[in-house]
Formats: sequence, C-alpha cells, structure tokens
Amino acid sequence: MPNFPTAPFLRRFWTDAFDLETHLRVFLNLDATTLAQRLQSSQRELTALGQRDFDWAAASEFYRDRVGEVYLLELSAWHLSSRDYIGDTLRLVGDQAQGRVLDFGGGIGTHTLGAALSPQVQAVVFCDLNPLHREFVTYRAAQLNLTDKITCCEAIAPDESFDTILCFDLLEHLPDPSRQLLAFHNALTPAGKIILNWYFSKGFDQEFPFHLDDPVKVDEFFCTLQHHFLEVFQPYYITARCYRQWRRDH
Repeated sequence: MPNFPTAPFLRRFWTDAFDLETHLRVFLNLDATTLAQRLQSSQRELTALGQRDFDWAAASEFYRDRVGEVYLLELSAWHLSSRDYIGDTLRLVGDQAQGRVLDFGGGIGTHTLGAALSPQVQAVVFCDLNPLHREFVTYRAAQLNLTDKITCCEAIAPDESFDTILCFDLLEHLPDPSRQLLAFHNALTPAGKIILNWYFSKGFDQEFPFHLDDPVKVDEFFCTLQHHFLEVFQPYYITARCYRQWRRDH
C-alpha cells in the first residue's frame, strides 16, 4: 500500500482514533476489559438484533430506539479495526471538505471530528436520528475542544445548504436512497461537493440483515447518481467517492 500524505490535523487518528476508546470508556462507564469484550461481540449482537427485530416499515424506529449501545460499539469496533481504511476516508475529507459541512448519519462522529479539525471548514452539522449517537458526538466534541465548530441535530431543515456533504455507510440503510441523493443535490451550494459510499448487500452470510439489496432500488440509485452528479477523482483505495453537481447547462 502506498504511503499517502496526511494533513497534520488528521495525524492523531492513526494514533488513537481521536481518543475513541477513552471516550467510549468514560461515556459508557465501562472498564477497559469490559469495553474490549463488548467491542469484540458488537457485530454479532447487532446482526442478531437485526435478524430478530428489523423491519423496513419501521426502519427509523429501529435505528433510533432499538439498537441502543450495541450500534455505537459496532461502529467503534469497525473504525478501530480498520484504521487505515477509515483513515483514507478522512484523507479524502481533508482534501475536499470546506465551508459549512453536513455529516449525514454520522454515527460515532469520526468524520465530523476530522472535518472540524480542518482549517478549510467553518462549521460541521452532525445529523443522526439516534439520540445516543448525538450525545456521544457532543461529548467527543467537548473533549477535543471542537464544540464551537460542531452542532448536533436529529434532522435538517429543507432549506438548509452546505458546501460539503458527507454520508458514509448510511445509504444502504435507507428504504429509498435515490430520494436522499436528490435531497443532497438540492442542499449543495453550486460549487459544493458530496463524499459518500454505499454497500447494497446483506453480506455473504446475511450479517447485514438491515441493508438494502433490492435490485430495482439499487438500479434507481445509480441512475439518479449518474443523472445528477459528476465524479471528482480521488486517489485513495477506498469505496468512498466524491461528486459535484452535474450542471448540464455549462
């Protein structure tokens, strides 16, 4: 793997993931041994919960009310165990994010924190319907002295606009990802960029029972993406992609 250059404000991520384990221990009131055990079991627990309780008709309620601490821990385990991959998504954010940033469905806040550390970013809006995630990111922002740059909310107003929109590991959790793409398109400033990824698969062993994999919906998503956005090249070996609005009148 190449040794990609890293902006100084992001280097701490490779050291301690922006102090993620300390934040988890204090926020969840866990000792180090218990935290390690819960991180290790979190994906199995989330898969079992999804297989038992997930219903597309009540998807929002599932993510808001049912997943509890296990989703916070599962996301944290993924970010800790895949630090190089997540780090490259942060490099991409560091390259492209500027102005007013929206982190939509931001989970544990890794990309919110990375964006807020950038001198090119004025403010970051962390939007997530899970109240525990919002509380955790509010706590993390305070610990890293980023409270002045980060705002947490459950939803954004339809008339809000952003210079950069981030959306990682979220679109496959939506019943209509094409509709969300159009909302992003409307919320971008004319020179704005969007950075996102997706995983439209339930996994090889059905480990992601809450992921969308409907071929019709997936085809519609890619048609919408190709019709409204133009890809901006990025050099990292990751699934995330950067786009700008495709303005056919130019």
